[in-house]
Amino acid sequence: MDSSSYVAFLVIGTVLVLIDGQIIYRNGRRFLQQATPNAPAESLTKLVSVLFHLGTLGVLALISVIDVPADDPIQNVVVRLGIILIVLGIAHWIAVSSLSRIRDREEYEEYTNAEREARRKAHETAMRAQGTYVPEPTESPAYSGESATAVVNRQQQYPR
Repeated sequence: MDSSSYVAFLVIGTVLVLIDGQIIYRNGRRFLQQATPNAPAESLTKLVSVLFHLGTLGVLALISVIDVPADDPIQNVVVRLGIILIVLGIAHWIAVSSLSRIRDREEYEEYTNAEREARRKAHETAMRAQGTYVPEPTESPAYSGESATAVVNRQQQYPR
C-alpha cells in the first residue's frame, strides 16, 4: 500500500471512529439520564466513549499495518475500510450493551432503595400502631449526644 492510500485509510478510519464515538457519547448520556436523573450519566458515558475510542483506534492502527491482498491501492483501502466498519459495528454494540447494563443497574438500585424505604416506613407505622415502637436515640428529647457511661460518671462521683 502506498503512502497516499495509507494516509487516506487512516484519515477516513479515524473520522469514522470519532463520529461513532460522539454518537455513543451524546445518545448514551441521554439514555442514562432518562432512566435515572440522579445517576452520574456524564462521567459514565465519558468512560464508555473513551474506552470505545481507545479500543477502536488501536484496532485501526493494527489493521493499517496488516497486509491485505488486493490488486490496486483503492481496492486495498476499501477492504481495510470494510474491516474497520465491521470492527466499529462490534465495538458500537459492546458500548451500547455496557450503557444498557449501567442503566439497568441504576434502575434496579433505585427500585430496591425505594422498596427498602417503603418497607422501613411500613414497619415503623406498624410498630407505632402496636405500641412497641422504640424511637431512634436522636428522636428522644433526653438525647444529648453523650454516651451513657459519660452521663453516669458525671452524675455519680465515686468516693475516694
